[in-house]
Amino acid sequence: MSRKAIENRKPVEKATPTSMRLDKYLKISRIIKRRSVANDACSTGHVTVNGREAKPGTDVRVGDVLGIRFGEKYSEYEIVSIAEHVAKQDAAQMFRPLEA
Repeated sequence: MSRKAIENRKPVEKATPTSMRLDKYLKISRIIKRRSVANDACSTGHVTVNGREAKPGTDVRVGDVLGIRFGEKYSEYEIVSIAEHVAKQDAAQMFRPLEA
């Protein structure tokens, strides 16, 4: 490919994802700090999506409700946005805590 052809190429826009694996979402949104811990929590039945027990590979979308149980503590979150990469200070804007 010539230099001129390379310079004239249009930049490829990255599409915003509409869904994401549950374990990856939990890690990126920093609800759970490590993906391996998120994977274990999902595999052992501690995480639900829309009231159903969810596996690590379950696809989540905007509007889904996550339920997470650690010991006696139970928390629910509504997914507000999905993104591949998020800065630490913006991660809390990816979900909204719900009254449990």
